Amino acid sequence: MLKRFPVIQFFLLVTLTLGISFFIHVQLLEQNGYPPYADLLPLSYLVNGVLAFVIFTLLFIFRHRLKSQIGFLFMGGSFLKFIFFFLLFYPVYKEDGTMDKLEFAAFFVPYSICLVLETVFTAKMLQKLD
Repeated sequence: MLKRFPVIQFFLLVTLTLGISFFIHVQLLEQNGYPPYADLLPLSYLVNGVLAFVIFTLLFIFRHRLKSQIGFLFMGGSFLKFIFFFLLFYPVYKEDGTMDKLEFAAFFVPYSICLVLETVFTAKMLQKLD
């Protein structure tokens, strides 16, 4: 049934995957003695998930009208995520003058997960257009 509704399927998979990843991320931080919710971790997962959903939804809505520009729009979505990173996260991460591995992971783990899911779903969407 969900095969007919790729946007809902994408939303559910992103939510489930990010939820599991967030839980594992927090557990690893706690087990290693780090504060589990530092480095804007919850906000990072939320922002990346919402942006991934919005970007894929827009790509899906305009898939027929802008078929030949989907790749550029996809790259524009990645650019939008980096704008959010530099506006919301980077200033906080650089307050102490350096960005450590935990701060890097706090943003780029959910970013990477969303990027992979967006890529797979966008590729499937484009295959169905041919």
